[in-house]
Amino acid sequence: MAMGREGEVQGDLMMTWAEMPRSPGHVFYDRLQKLLSDADFDAFVEETCKPYYAARMGAPSLPPGRYFRMHMIGYFEGLDSERGIVWRCSDSRSLGDFLRLGKRDKVPDHSWLSKTRSRLPHEVHEKVFEFVLKLVAEHGLVKGERIGVDGSTMEANAALRTIVRRDNGESYREMLTRMAKESGVETPTIDDLIRLDRMRKGKKLSNEDWTSKTDPDAKIAKMKDGSTHLAYKPEHAVDLDTGVIVAAPIHEADKGDTATLDPTLREAEKNLSAMGLGPTPEEPCDLVADKGYHSRDVLKGLDDGPWKTRIAEPRPSQGYSRWHDAARQSG
Repeated sequence: MAMGREGEVQGDLMMTWAEMPRSPGHVFYDRLQKLLSDADFDAFVEETCKPYYAARMGAPSLPPGRYFRMHMIGYFEGLDSERGIVWRCSDSRSLGDFLRLGKRDKVPDHSWLSKTRSRLPHEVHEKVFEFVLKLVAEHGLVKGERIGVDGSTMEANAALRTIVRRDNGESYREMLTRMAKESGVETPTIDDLIRLDRMRKGKKLSNEDWTSKTDPDAKIAKMKDGSTHLAYKPEHAVDLDTGVIVAAPIHEADKGDTATLDPTLREAEKNLSAMGLGPTPEEPCDLVADKGYHSRDVLKGLDDGPWKTRIAEPRPSQGYSRWHDAARQSG
């Protein structure tokens, strides 16, 4: 047999549908597709999103079910950007089948994802989340016996350089320029501003003093890598027996773990109760969290309630904790 050699790739002038190559499909996405179809997922999503689209005006949009499927792919594939989701979907025929794309259909652009996300309010995403969670529970994938809670920081879609002072609307650069002129520099350059910013005392960015014009809900926070950005704090409550997320609220990034635990537990309790798995004081659910959630006020507030705490205790500074004085101090 003679060896074949690579030459120039010549495109086909015509190709029938039967001649087009087909992917065998991914087992996970094929089964997930069948599960969503049997539950009439697309009909539910279209009815939920209907109030946010024009009744007759304009060309029909892409199906909302495709929007939520692309975000499912982003979650399952560990993709944190809309461009990354689009690239991954374009690179896989099996994911194209999961998106219910025809052979001649292109994967929607990332701008369509962002426009659709801005069109649909948070309440719509919550309803779709509850629908999927209920569907998962019907297949026995939610136990509701041990719930783990943890939070992280997520960079907001707003630049830190766009922040302005709350009192007078002055930007950070305008503030530095004013301070440089007050110090005697009539026409400060960029280097002068950088030098002044590096040398001035009491330098800090406080959320009490600064806000973002483009995203007022975002807060200045330190990220996991030590950098500072405008951010949010997503917090997840996860069924530890199955790995299913039962609540995923978004909190302000400058709130500590002990401050956000209560609203996260309320959200988890509401979703579990909707599935008939809500914890009660008689049948509490184990709450597992790291030492960042540990405080005496938190533990006292959860005592004798629907949550049995399994929260790691930080090492005391004196080597021991004096819990026997807690009741006397609170009285």
